Amino acid sequence: MEIDDTNIRILRHLKDGRKSFKLIADDLAITENTVRSRVNRLIDEGILKFSGMVQVDVLDGHNLLYLGVKLKSMELQKKAEEFSRLRGVVSAAIVTGRYDIILQVLLGPGYSLLEFITEQVARVQDVQTVESYIVYKGYNLKVPYIL
Repeated sequence: MEIDDTNIRILRHLKDGRKSFKLIADDLAITENTVRSRVNRLIDEGILKFSGMVQVDVLDGHNLLYLGVKLKSMELQKKAEEFSRLRGVVSAAIVTGRYDIILQVLLGPGYSLLEFITEQVARVQDVQTVESYIVYKGYNLKVPYIL
């Protein structure tokens, strides 16, 4: 699917996921059916997904964590996919630099960093080192509630 200027403009409007197709259509001077059709196609193509997002640092007992992972092997895609299925993982990204993979992890009441490392990360073979970064305060940082 080609992502043209109209699709980009629709996506910008959808950062407010509750905005009506009619308001988007009026602002872009296109029909509501065009907006609906394009949004449905973006969803079908796997480019767009709607979800509720939360600001973690205002939820009592919750923390957002970034975990840098260095691997012993170069099976980056396989390992990133494996990490993405672990409890609490919001996202797993293959990156350049000091680490091979960066995880974004949601921790909640009764689910600590220690539990995540010892019960989840420990299941993944070929992990050489991990380094954690707990978010004290996020700005424009919201994640889907996955716990």
